[in-house]
Amino acid sequence: MDEIKEECGVFGIYQNPEAASLAYFGLHALQHRGQEGAGIATADGKDIYCFKGRGLLASVFEQGGLAGLKGGNSVGHVRYGTEGGNEIENVQPMVARAQIGSIAVVHNGQIANAGELRCELENNGSIFRGTSDSEIILHMIQRRKGPLLRKIQEACKKLDGAFSFLILTEKNLYAIRDKNGLRPLSIARLNEGYCLSSESCAFEAIGAKFLRDVRPGEVIKLSKKGMESSFYTEETQHRICAMEYIYFSRPDSNVEGLNVHTVRKKCGKIMAMKDRDGLAADIVVGVPDSSLSAAMGYSEASGLPCEMGLIKNRYVGRTFIKPTQRLRDMGVKMKLSVNVSVVAGKRVVLIDDSLVRGTTSRYIVQLLKEASAKEVHLRIASPAIIYPCFYGVDTSTQQELISYRLSSAALREYVGADSLRFLSLEDLQRACGGDCCFACFNGEYVTPLYCHGEKSK
Repeated sequence: MDEIKEECGVFGIYQNPEAASLAYFGLHALQHRGQEGAGIATADGKDIYCFKGRGLLASVFEQGGLAGLKGGNSVGHVRYGTEGGNEIENVQPMVARAQIGSIAVVHNGQIANAGELRCELENNGSIFRGTSDSEIILHMIQRRKGPLLRKIQEACKKLDGAFSFLILTEKNLYAIRDKNGLRPLSIARLNEGYCLSSESCAFEAIGAKFLRDVRPGEVIKLSKKGMESSFYTEETQHRICAMEYIYFSRPDSNVEGLNVHTVRKKCGKIMAMKDRDGLAADIVVGVPDSSLSAAMGYSEASGLPCEMGLIKNRYVGRTFIKPTQRLRDMGVKMKLSVNVSVVAGKRVVLIDDSLVRGTTSRYIVQLLKEASAKEVHLRIASPAIIYPCFYGVDTSTQQELISYRLSSAALREYVGADSLRFLSLEDLQRACGGDCCFACFNGEYVTPLYCHGEKSK
């Protein structure tokens, strides 16, 4: 994957005496979704307790932060910053205390009209500690009238964009998903209580039994009455972000009823079918880790052996958290090495899941050729990304997208490959269904966009 940041991950436990520890293990399974910060909040029926910090989950809690998290309900978060910096004020959960009680919020996604809402709230007297979208959600809820459930529903009607968030009170837990279903959220049964997660893989980690995805526009309330479902709007649609299948989610997760590994493998098979009569090669090599499923599919359909031509150093942090391009390049050098004896003298089909800025792909092709690969044919198991994303993915400007700036021939020359081909949008739709959001490929955004305080279509 070419230097694209992940989504955040949210996790919740309702009615379990080991809520804090279970949240920790659940977040550990979601660590791939964010490595800039982590935190857990718990509730014991009377108060809310919170511990959070910058960095990886294990680093944040290595000094025993779990010990002070009392109660049978919890919410947790692993973060990368889509909006706002990496200051501690932006690390979640965010806890607010008011006359009606305390609440903690964890959020995944990006509010497209956050700027407009922030201005409106500040003009009406709100004061913000940080710059995160999640703090806006707290203020929006607090300014509504009625019981908390109604306040949540009314607040969500004002939000445009992509969001899945959990709200913890002293006694109850709420789960909310945006009306377009852009960001994933699932619910599972855990003993006598419930579990919520951005990905189903986290349920396996703690022995929870998957029930279903939270539906677009749905608000789930977990209380002593059990699970209650309502919707903040009737205008809903299933438009899960296609990047969940391509890169964000773990291969053992199921998203909207489809296994991620199976979808990626199908993408690889489709690409191999297109190459069947026009490409002579010796081996298939996938870029670890998120491209390995597609490489398996390409191998099966083409009959070429799938080899471990690239080795990932498991003890190096992900390159997308590096603040400069020079440090990103250094991170790639530390992260990947070539299995020279496997690729030397071979015509290699190199499978990667996407191509964003081009620098990582260029470097990997260079590594293979320096290791005496005879040819390198780059196959991208997704369409060319030519439009920015405003729903929580770190591609906010079109100029930074190399497929927008360069023709296919110029792009092939830039990365140094002997040939280059992307999966077509039609083929991606075949693999993961036609109900996804494909805006970064075709520019068809599912919500209004906002720029300089004005809504644009």
